Amino acid sequence: MSRVGKQGVHRGVGGRVADQTAGVFDRRHRLTTAGLLMLITFVAFEAMAVATAMPSAVRELDGLSWYGWPFTGLLVAQVIGMVVGGDVGDRRGVRTALLWGVGLFALGLLACGVSVTMVAFVAGRVLQGLGAGLISVSLFVVAGQAYSAALRPALFGAFSAAWVLPALLGPLVAGLLATHATWRLVFLGILPLIAVGLLLVLPATSRLPVPTERPRPARARRAWAVLTGLGVGCLQYAGQRLDLIAVGIAVFGLAALVAGLRPLLPAGTARLRRGLPTVIAVRGLLSGSFFGVDALLPLALSEVHGYSAVQAGIPLTVGALGWSAASQLQARRPDTSRVRLLQIGFVCIAVGVAGTALAVAPGLGGFSAYVTWSIAGFGMGLGMPSVGVLLLDLSPEHRRGADSAALQIADVVGAALCIGLAGVLVAAATGGALPLSTALLVAIAVFTTIAVAGALAAGRAAPPADGGTRPAPGVGVQSSSPSGTGGPATTLAPS
Repeated sequence: MSRVGKQGVHRGVGGRVADQTAGVFDRRHRLTTAGLLMLITFVAFEAMAVATAMPSAVRELDGLSWYGWPFTGLLVAQVIGMVVGGDVGDRRGVRTALLWGVGLFALGLLACGVSVTMVAFVAGRVLQGLGAGLISVSLFVVAGQAYSAALRPALFGAFSAAWVLPALLGPLVAGLLATHATWRLVFLGILPLIAVGLLLVLPATSRLPVPTERPRPARARRAWAVLTGLGVGCLQYAGQRLDLIAVGIAVFGLAALVAGLRPLLPAGTARLRRGLPTVIAVRGLLSGSFFGVDALLPLALSEVHGYSAVQAGIPLTVGALGWSAASQLQARRPDTSRVRLLQIGFVCIAVGVAGTALAVAPGLGGFSAYVTWSIAGFGMGLGMPSVGVLLLDLSPEHRRGADSAALQIADVVGAALCIGLAGVLVAAATGGALPLSTALLVAIAVFTTIAVAGALAAGRAAPPADGGTRPAPGVGVQSSSPSGTGGPATTLAPS
């Protein structure tokens, strides 16, 4: 990085000259930043609200034994949406990907809001997942195209901060609607806000480059993504059947999951190869350990302790506030080792998740979750932005879309598998195989172990000793063109 004169100018990514005093809200970036943050805020509002309203929704639709499917369906579809969205972005630009993403997300909201069966409700969540995948691709691509490396810690901190208002109002509003009106308004009421967010972000995306060379559609990547989603779904379905047929379904699901992920992730991801492969792997561990419990908390507090929807949503609020506080803290310390912050984040998640066991045990009351989940959220606020910064530091500019896609695929697959496991345990409790509190404690033990494993693995997220930054291509990749066609060309919805 070379300095020029006395004007505080340096060369950033790709050799572009940028003012050192630039910020994410300066004249050059404010429109792009505002558009991204508005869209994140409204999608985040829906996400926070849905987590609180889900127990009421599945109870009315007589689907408690399938509690995990609305979450898993969204996440599995998000993997497919990411791959499709990366392909659309590479061929037609990020603006087109956002238009399709917001449209599908809104259609999913409408379908959920008017559903009268659990099947229709899950289908609506699948549409939301497809849209969220397309949207998530665009966010990381914009971060890589429009912001220098020096601004990215602050940008990722701003992404997390955009969850503050949804974290404060989402659970409360959803709880009030579920208690005094209907949970359907949690979905239908957000539709106008999504439209507003789209109108605000479109002018920002018009300034970004549109690809002049359009690669052929990456149908192979789409097929691998579908196979990955099928594998996750089969594993969860097998876990809920718990019979001899389930063994065959589970074997097929595991084989499909492994076969689908191999071409979508960099070589060495499963073996925690030092550098980018480990960065992508630990993203899955972060999401799985945190969101596995995050999806269970409202159900645990309402079913085990009889909390109202409003009371059961408060831990999600304090967790998101802890997340936001930590993300701002890491943004103010851009020179701090990202690997060290990632390790500390995993430790906080492990402590917070393990402490949540006190809140789901009968007779102890659930108020401890208000404290423990803030600790877990603080860990996510340190870990998630650090993973994003590490990815963009280690990924060459011409592969940033593909590598960001792999990161997001690891994210949603990790969350889907852990939430699916939680759903299987809840289904077992619903069928009388074990008490609900025992099922919840087993889930917490598993997710605590995952967080501890992440803390141990995070040290391998440092760059390789030779200083290389180019990630190993995914297994089975047939090309490595600048457009990212050598791997999944995709990216994230802020977590």
